[in-house]
Amino acid sequence: MMENLRPTENPLTDTILETQGLRAGRKEWIGLAVIALPCVLYSMDLTVLNLAIPHITIDLEPSSSQLLWIVDIYGFLVAGLLMTMGTLGDRIGRRKLLLMGAVAFGAASIFAASSKTPEMLILARAVLGIAGATLAPSTLSLIRNMFLDPKQRTVAIGVWVASYSAGGAIGPVVGGAMLEYYSWGSVFLIAVPVMILLLGLGPFLLPEFKDPDAGKLDFLSALLSLTAVLAMIFGLKKIAEGGVGWVSIASIAVGIFIGKIFLLRQRRLKDPMIDLNLFKVPAFSAALTIYTLITFIAFGGFIFIFQYMQFIQKLSPMKAGLLALPSFGGFIIGSVFAPMLAHRVRPVHVITGGLVIAALGFGLITQVDVDNGMGYLVVGMLIYSLGLAPVITLTTDLIVGAAPPERAGVASALSETSSEFGGALGIAVLGSIGTAIYRIRITRDIPPISANLADEATETLGGAASVASKLPQEHGIQLLGTANEAFVTGMQVNSVIGAIIAVGLALLAAKFLKTVKPSGH
Repeated sequence: MMENLRPTENPLTDTILETQGLRAGRKEWIGLAVIALPCVLYSMDLTVLNLAIPHITIDLEPSSSQLLWIVDIYGFLVAGLLMTMGTLGDRIGRRKLLLMGAVAFGAASIFAASSKTPEMLILARAVLGIAGATLAPSTLSLIRNMFLDPKQRTVAIGVWVASYSAGGAIGPVVGGAMLEYYSWGSVFLIAVPVMILLLGLGPFLLPEFKDPDAGKLDFLSALLSLTAVLAMIFGLKKIAEGGVGWVSIASIAVGIFIGKIFLLRQRRLKDPMIDLNLFKVPAFSAALTIYTLITFIAFGGFIFIFQYMQFIQKLSPMKAGLLALPSFGGFIIGSVFAPMLAHRVRPVHVITGGLVIAALGFGLITQVDVDNGMGYLVVGMLIYSLGLAPVITLTTDLIVGAAPPERAGVASALSETSSEFGGALGIAVLGSIGTAIYRIRITRDIPPISANLADEATETLGGAASVASKLPQEHGIQLLGTANEAFVTGMQVNSVIGAIIAVGLALLAAKFLKTVKPSGH
């Protein structure tokens, strides 16, 4: 029976709507604004840390390994615990889990702000990651239960997606201003008043939902999912940092093997963490694939774009952040207007159209060069953001809508886990491709310098800039020009890959999502 369901339809939901006439009212829409608070904060937290890293390095003097853990441990634990937290929310209640996470997030933020050693900050970031893993599945699953009408749910998810983009846009501005006048710890304290507001309003505006027939949480499944995700994410990050090696390959292989054990266990359990029947719905699987791969191309492109702005165009982090604002604005606009389009036309048309627009944006970025690129870059980012935002909104709606309301937590967690995987995979794969092109080009045309300096220059664009400053002016200018050209070539190739993937996903959507009807039909 599951195979014949549209992802936006569910017998239980339809019955509730027909018998009780439940449509979201004022309280639910105000509650949505409360739900948006942790989403904005989650996105801001990722952005402001990057701005604070230089200040943290000077104050705490972490080793290179410690600095890496300060940056990475948050994302590791968020990715590894999403499915466990989604399942836990289904069992103990989504609102309860969200508020528990808010308490932990606020306390860990104060702990992070007052850290006196790198070890303290790493521990605080780990707790922030555990708490952060409660936010996305809890907020999204609450939306699934508060907005039972498909048309209203699509609008609510559009607002949910836009709140993440708003946080990304606000982060560089607020974080930059805080660092201008206060210590680096201030960027973590931004979370505290937001979490206090959530704790004050949440119990009154957010209803509680949980699966009344949920069994016990299988701790072995939770451990297997955590280990599998952490191993694969770790391997992907190792590839992004230093290229393909035996450690990264072994880590990914172990993750895949444990993931296989996890899936086999789910088939045998009476109350599995993941309902594998969802994957038999073609539209669900297609939506999950599309969502994963658009985060792949989006995250993979960003790592080159900001390096281009700061190293080649010599922009400050603040100016680079401000020039990224149109892109974040594009995500917000696209997320808000996507539901309006989805009410009138089939989602497949909005999704395929958005992906074609995104491909055009990536195509425009291929025209960026060393001397004249900011116009193409800013407009290209805006265009692909406008294209990708409706796709994110509608694929998220399809993923969450495929599950019955009592299993919304795990469906939400699947959605967010796919996003984490897509982002990590994009950084690893596209980062490796861009780095390989950079090294090949710069090695071919590098001026005559010592082997040690040559190794440093071929490692990264920042390394080349550092080496160039130590050379005689003529050789320094030559090296820097060669490095810039090599880097831009890598960025152009990745933009071509992004455009090709976007077109391929448009074809995938056209084939598997064509039967999905507009919201509310």
